[in-house]
Amino acid sequence: MNHADLVSLIEDGVGTTGGSWADLGAGEGAFTRALSDLLGSEARIVAVDKDASALRALDSRFETRVGDFTKPLDLHDLDGVVMANSLHYVRDKDPVLRLVHGMLRPGGRLIVVEYGADRGNPWVPYPFTYSTWETMAARAGFKNTRLLKTVPSRWLGSMYSALSLSPWGEGRGEGP
Repeated sequence: MNHADLVSLIEDGVGTTGGSWADLGAGEGAFTRALSDLLGSEARIVAVDKDASALRALDSRFETRVGDFTKPLDLHDLDGVVMANSLHYVRDKDPVLRLVHGMLRPGGRLIVVEYGADRGNPWVPYPFTYSTWETMAARAGFKNTRLLKTVPSRWLGSMYSALSLSPWGEGRGEGP
């Protein structure tokens, strides 16, 4: 996929420009750069990955953190999180999704990009279809999950992007 394809996969889930976002499992930052194009120069984007050498591919406009997104990262009140091709490396996704939920402000956005399969292979061990994602997201407390885009893929048939929202705080007088 080229850069325009990556932008296209996530653009309908981003919403407004600016804000504070994280790319969890960023690798060399392909989706981090796509997110930056959509959010503009005023946004703060933190790219997180276990591989420090991969993060070196990103330039200084991004904050990078070497870290494991399956563990607490001290990220809070984010407007959004992108998890593109990262959750399929985690067998038990529920604890990770609870951590991500805690990173988001009320109404914050979680954009997931994943292969459209519930069976993996040695390179993509634990993918999940969109219908499986709907169930996982709801179980983790996310609301208003919707499919953004589906594209063909030579690996596991297809890829999709989806948006899930962190619910608004009870009694805060706020709404979407």
